[in-house]
Amino acid sequence: MEKKVNLAPPWITYFKEIEALFAQDPDVRVEFDEEGYGVTLYVEGHDKADAIDQLLPDEMEFGNIKMKITVVPANKLEMDKADLLNIAFAGNPALAYAKRVEGIFTNPICYAVMQKKVVQFYNDDLHDINGNMNTLYQDIAKDVIGEDGGVCFCTNNE
Repeated sequence: MEKKVNLAPPWITYFKEIEALFAQDPDVRVEFDEEGYGVTLYVEGHDKADAIDQLLPDEMEFGNIKMKITVVPANKLEMDKADLLNIAFAGNPALAYAKRVEGIFTNPICYAVMQKKVVQFYNDDLHDINGNMNTLYQDIAKDVIGEDGGVCFCTNNE
């Protein structure tokens, strides 16, 4: 039997990373609109929704495709990054803890310590001939949330 290889565009991989990051969280449901290039996260609880909404970008650009990211419900309350992460990942085993550390000569830095676990999900790109993506929560969080907002992602060593 001949195996067919289908290649997914990068916005599908990004959606699957968002989905994998929140897959174990019972308070978050992730849906993808392929025709409108949109991701919607349905979140139980306003505080958690606000935290996730502030962590994720409103839009991601992949060449000429703009993917809109919507969190329902969200009010955009301003909070510290460590608090945002702890609220956004409450009940989600992906995050061990997040902590704000005062810098000596710099602004405060937030460390998000992710659980040490290999995450595997189906993704039809060239990472694996069988269509599997094998990665760490830390790497997914870097891709999905990004480190430009003063958050350093690392893996729990315990």
